[in-house]
Amino acid sequence: MTQELPPVRGTLTPHRSLADLTWLRVGGPADWLFQPADEADLRDFLRDLPTGMPVFPMGVGSNLIVRDGGVRAVVIRLGRGFNAIEVAEGRVTAGAAALDAHVARRAAEAGLDLTFLRTIPGSIGGAVRMNAGCYGSYVADHLIFARCVTRAGEVVELRKDDLHLAYRQSRLPEGWVIVSACFAAEAGDPAVLEARMADQIAKRDASQPTKERSAGSTFRNPVGHSSTGRADDSHELKAWKVIDDAGMRGARKGGAQMSEMHSNFLINAGGAKAADLEDLGEEVRKKVFQQSGITLEWEIMRVGERTAE
Repeated sequence: MTQELPPVRGTLTPHRSLADLTWLRVGGPADWLFQPADEADLRDFLRDLPTGMPVFPMGVGSNLIVRDGGVRAVVIRLGRGFNAIEVAEGRVTAGAAALDAHVARRAAEAGLDLTFLRTIPGSIGGAVRMNAGCYGSYVADHLIFARCVTRAGEVVELRKDDLHLAYRQSRLPEGWVIVSACFAAEAGDPAVLEARMADQIAKRDASQPTKERSAGSTFRNPVGHSSTGRADDSHELKAWKVIDDAGMRGARKGGAQMSEMHSNFLINAGGAKAADLEDLGEEVRKKVFQQSGITLEWEIMRVGERTAE
């Protein structure tokens, strides 16, 4: 890439492989990887970046397949300058790089209940972006506002209604970067909250392949059967069930596999390429549709370019 990029105080690296920054450990390089020093560094960079240059905000890579050809964009990954957690007056404010589990624990220590975040992999920016949820609670139930830096380098606070949060999705304008979020939480006894989180961890570890290289749930639960908080919603049909019914538990392609332990977890069983993972996922979608007429939707985000076959 020949375009000149603005000066930064953080780290700006050309042709940086993203594989080691994702939980699945696959993928090619970004044209540029920018790790801003702080919010001012990010604002100035986005403001002065050529308008035609694409931007892709990346969290800790827990819900992401980067394709083998890499990403033709400036990938922005927030770090230490964006991981503060503050608790005051029944509210929890967390930087976008703060891990969901850390936020849940810090809130619990202060007697505030954000325990649903404890078992969600990833960071707060991604949790807001995907309206992450667990155990019947979602980011939408607690979010007061998200602080964002726009593609033009301006700071905007978006209320949860502005984000149009829905099941595993939101509407964030292209190139905007979430830098922090503020949550409301009910009061609770710290010991009770801690015990609840310990129970959640035990249940997760007993049912999910937490020691494998995965990106969490691969597919969204089928439309009309997912927990979105509506009183008339149905919880009875899960993605893992229709994958099982299609005979795809344990299915493999190259180094990719649908977990034997939980069939909605796509894992890198060793030496997988991004194409193996994505192609196996597409094969699962095809088989499920043939078996049940249900079209599974990806929950894992897939970005970048495939390499030539």
